[in-house]
Amino acid sequence: MFDFEYARHRMVEVQLARRGIRDPRVLEAMRQVPRENFVEPGSEEFAYEDTPLAIAEGQTISQPYMVARMIEAVEIGAGDHVLEIGTGSGYAAAVLSRLAAKVSTIERHALLADTARRRLDALGCHNVTVRHGDGTGGWPETGAEFDAILVAAGAPVTPQALKDQLAIGGRLIIPVGEQEDRQMLKKITRLADQDFEEEDLEPVMFVPLVGAGGWSEDGTRAASDHRAGPTDRRTLPQMIADAADALPDPDDAGFGRHFDRFADHRIVLLGECSHGTSEFYRARAAITRHLIEHHGFTVVAVEADWPDASAVNRYVRHLPSPRKQEPGFQRFPTWMWRNTDAAALIDWMGNFNAGKSAEAQAGFYGLDLYSMSGSIAAVLVYLDEVDPQAAAVARERYGCLTPWQREPSTYGRAVLTGGYSKCETEVVRQCRELLERQMEYAGQDREAYLDASQNARLIASAERYYRVMYYGGAESWNLRDTHMFETLDNLLKAQGPNSKAIVWAHNSHIGDARHTDMGAVREEINIGQLCRQRFDGDVALIGFGTHTGTVAAATDWDGDMQVKDVRPSRADSYERLCHDSGSKRFLLDLRSGVHDALRQRLMEPRLERFIGVIYRPSTELQSHYAQASLPQQFDAYVWFDRTSAVTPLGPQHARPGGPDTYPFGL
Repeated sequence: MFDFEYARHRMVEVQLARRGIRDPRVLEAMRQVPRENFVEPGSEEFAYEDTPLAIAEGQTISQPYMVARMIEAVEIGAGDHVLEIGTGSGYAAAVLSRLAAKVSTIERHALLADTARRRLDALGCHNVTVRHGDGTGGWPETGAEFDAILVAAGAPVTPQALKDQLAIGGRLIIPVGEQEDRQMLKKITRLADQDFEEEDLEPVMFVPLVGAGGWSEDGTRAASDHRAGPTDRRTLPQMIADAADALPDPDDAGFGRHFDRFADHRIVLLGECSHGTSEFYRARAAITRHLIEHHGFTVVAVEADWPDASAVNRYVRHLPSPRKQEPGFQRFPTWMWRNTDAAALIDWMGNFNAGKSAEAQAGFYGLDLYSMSGSIAAVLVYLDEVDPQAAAVARERYGCLTPWQREPSTYGRAVLTGGYSKCETEVVRQCRELLERQMEYAGQDREAYLDASQNARLIASAERYYRVMYYGGAESWNLRDTHMFETLDNLLKAQGPNSKAIVWAHNSHIGDARHTDMGAVREEINIGQLCRQRFDGDVALIGFGTHTGTVAAATDWDGDMQVKDVRPSRADSYERLCHDSGSKRFLLDLRSGVHDALRQRLMEPRLERFIGVIYRPSTELQSHYAQASLPQQFDAYVWFDRTSAVTPLGPQHARPGGPDTYPFGL
């Protein structure tokens, strides 16, 4: 049975106290309130994770840290009367009831207000009054004054009614920002009748504050004059249908031409909302073929390990293979690249490159860092060829990693016991020396040197990655995506200032993390964000989505692949909006200046589905949905209403008598 009390106390220590929440009264109140009582049925085991959770009416129960942060900032005294705008699940009101003499809370959704009232009554929070109404106007009683006001939704400006209802010395905490999904958390203190002090606390992402003093239901800013602006009477699905460009089947020769609008960018990043969906592979392959053939793209960089992708690169570019080469893509999940759709693109690239100069060929490269074992072997094979003395030194330096080459994840556990700090020093030294001898080694074989130097970088990154992953948090994710971005950057530099790249990776990697729960809540970064920051307007981030169908996935890490049914998308998700548009396959351009009315309507954060190599339909909401702002996460969105699982390569796909470099040889 799940130990909620233990999880609650651990949440307070790890997520709150260690992150800077100091007020002992706030920490004790968070220890007392059972958050599992305020989440949706079936989500109880996720109640104490460091993330917001979806509730009814498309709203969320805030991340525990943010609840504590706002309550601590508003400085509640034991005798205070507190006003909360945005009751939501009722969780924050329950925490406030432990700190203040009286709590008044307003919720604009009647269903949420009724549910919160029942939960609070059941918990014995008899000093809390819940009302249904427009919270932007404050509490309806004339002359109401509050010692503290907390607003759990983002406003374009601070509603004057709330400032007016502060007592002298009262404090108001509110997220404010012109963009619906990105705000600054502000603290406003009333010093005198018309004298207010304002302080910026930190950037945040909240659902919009809808009402006469906030945002209108249609996404326009009602607070500008307290009257809703012109309203587009079309529903969101209708607006999507009108803006969407219908796409043919990915096998149609004209599919790729729809993406000419992105061809002038240096980097085009192509996503997927699952790793096991055939339509996503086929569509990305069609776009990739078109950009290579007609627009001069020469780098295909994918979410795969460098050594495995290097075998593919040698095959498609007709380069010789090293004497010691193991079959590629043997690590879980093998079906992610050993599938018929990926093999078809690889064969096409080999045919395209035949007879072309090295500069005109398109290469296939891996960005990921899991393959410590393969990378160590590749560095040693290379040094054995060009510098046997350096190879001997490298073997000694990599020796401390040897016991974990096959199962590098166990290295992190070993490091926790101490005694392995020298590994980091040695692998970094080896990487640095290899790079310092660039001119000498590259003169012998430029392509082989690039391969070896990137493997050395990977070993250094992987050593740190497996070390920090046992501490949890955002650091291991950020290290991995930073490594992938730096690998992409190194590839572009190696191929010169006119090089252009196509990236294949999951939506969670290529969509801008700043506009999802990843960045706003978990402080994670990703390739898409880093590309936008480094290359500004010279990148295009293209996400992919689906409503239902089948997917190749496992239930647990390192488990067997299964073809699983994908549940129809939730009613409060972006995917359901696309499904309700009635279009089975389309491209939606989300860039500013293209479909601005739709873009504005879509800004409000909604749920978005993320299926990786693991898919658990029984806990789909908690395991696979997160809040995001689609128009800021992506520049475009490709939609397939119904999709099907990839077909893994099996013995029937072996090629007897084929070239030695064939990457999927069995």
